[in-house]
Amino acid sequence: MASVKRRGNAWQATYRGPDGRERTKTFRLRVEADHWVTDQVAMMNRGEWLDPRAGRTTFGEYAKRWQAIQVHRPSTAAGVAANLRLHMLPTFETRSLGSILPSDLQAWVRDRSEVLRPSSLRIVYKQLVAVLRAAAADRLITSVPTNGVRLPRIEPAKIDPLPTEVVDRLIDAVPERYRALVVLAAGTGLRQGECLGLTVDRVNFLRRQLTVDRQLIIPPGSGTPILGPPKTESSYRTVPLPQVVTDALASHLATFPPGPDAFVFTTPKGDPISRGRFSEMWRPATARAGAPVGTGFHALRHFYASLLIRHGENVKTVQARLGHKTAAETLNTYSHLWPDSEDRTRTAIDDVLGVTRTARGHDAAVES
Repeated sequence: MASVKRRGNAWQATYRGPDGRERTKTFRLRVEADHWVTDQVAMMNRGEWLDPRAGRTTFGEYAKRWQAIQVHRPSTAAGVAANLRLHMLPTFETRSLGSILPSDLQAWVRDRSEVLRPSSLRIVYKQLVAVLRAAAADRLITSVPTNGVRLPRIEPAKIDPLPTEVVDRLIDAVPERYRALVVLAAGTGLRQGECLGLTVDRVNFLRRQLTVDRQLIIPPGSGTPILGPPKTESSYRTVPLPQVVTDALASHLATFPPGPDAFVFTTPKGDPISRGRFSEMWRPATARAGAPVGTGFHALRHFYASLLIRHGENVKTVQARLGHKTAAETLNTYSHLWPDSEDRTRTAIDDVLGVTRTARGHDAAVES
């Protein structure tokens, strides 16, 4: 139902929205009133109508509602909460959703680029856009104001794998209780949480392989490590065990029998090893081994990948072993480690095209 009526020296346009409530607006000219009410009816017919008051909801109000209903892992939920508090709400908390423009987002990106690395900024930006997309889906705004917004370019970090002799010294530099842990990481490429969360039943000594289907995590607000799902869906995998790793694990379990929870690696008291506790031991060990300053446990994963590449494994195999989501992720991280086989490139072309051209030249010489 829609109508335009004269009200004194003005024209009042009225229509009934999908929620059954009447909306009115007054115009100086009848043609303006006709155009407005016609547009509102057309938007309702196309399913594009929005409550004019919806966009007045503030970003802070909606973001908190959005956050409360997300299905996130505890660690992800804690990260989202921190990013909202530190990076989004200070700028947008009191802004109405309908007032946020692409230029506002671009200005925010520029401001945050002063305090966040490009990779971290992309994560926060993705979460900010997720809030706005949810608002659009809830019909609070007509569209997500991201058109033309540009993010800082992420410069690919060049990874220099640890030399084998440094890894060997690291194995000797850590206390005996953790040496098999270093061998495991260097020989399988498991992430730190996957190593610390390994239990005896996930190791198949007969088939010389182990199953990765969980990791050790510390829920936000708790100092107690628990088993949780792996980092991503692609992190679920079966990893072959080289003999050096099999022997190290068998020797470790014989020397340090697992406790009631069957964790392969534990503290002297038999408890799971937290990342913080492990770091207290790891940092001085890297110094004793002569590893570069700042060497983290993840360097062992890079070492493993570099060995696979050096020995001719293809990108799909390396992807599967590391539990990467795509081969592109593997290449983006390690492309510089694959050898640039110029000689093989030349030979491949010469063996096909070169032979054909040589044969044609020989035939032409015979005919002449």
